[in-house]
Amino acid sequence: MADMTLEMVQASQAGMKALGAAIAVGATGIATGIAEMSIGSAAVGATAENKDIFGLALLFVVIPETIVIFGLVVALLLLF
Repeated sequence: MADMTLEMVQASQAGMKALGAAIAVGATGIATGIAEMSIGSAAVGATAENKDIFGLALLFVVIPETIVIFGLVVALLLLF
């Protein structure tokens, strides 16, 4: 490790930043998918029984998607 050049260190740092950004987006995407799995099925079931709550059900389905947006913001902050 002591014989690493400056270019090697900078390339390693860039790779670690890219890996961190990928983990941020990937983890939030998986978490959103798990959340949407249960919330979406419950929203469809509730809408099938009562058509008047479609707007509320849609709102509940959209809320977990903001988690991915936060992950994307963190990834962009890491990269730039």
